[in-house]
Parts: sequence; C-alpha cells; structure tokens
Amino acid sequence: MNAQEIEQLISAGIACEHLEVTGDGRHWSATIVSQAFAGKRLIQRHQMVYATLGGKMHTDEIHALSMKTLTPEEA
Repeated sequence: MNAQEIEQLISAGIACEHLEVTGDGRHWSATIVSQAFAGKRLIQRHQMVYATLGGKMHTDEIHALSMKTLTPEEA
C-alpha cells in the first residue's frame, strides 16, 4: 500500500474536505477533515475511517494508522 491508495480508499467512503496521508509503508498517519464527522465521538470517527479500509487493517496491508479526524469547523 502507498499513501495515494490509502487516500483513495478513505475518500471513496467518506466525503473529505481535506485528506492527507503520510507514512513509511507500514506506519501511516492521516489527517481527515469531513463534515461527516459532525456530531460523532472520536471512536465513531475512527470506526468510519476503518470501515473504508475494509480488511486491509486485518490482513496487515496497513500495519498502523494514526488519525486526526476533524470537522471543517474544528480544522
């Protein structure tokens, strides 16, 4: 997996105002700004992102992903 592939997976499942993924091929960091996060707790936001990645977290294609999940107002 590369950053662009991860961005494509996330953006296919969540409408993002801003999306940036960086990493070293195993450990990734994502900043995701989406109105879809409005009214959601942090764990719910992260679950939304994990859902876009499907089984890639379980198969170790994406070993680790740290996230900043923000609404446009929070950003």
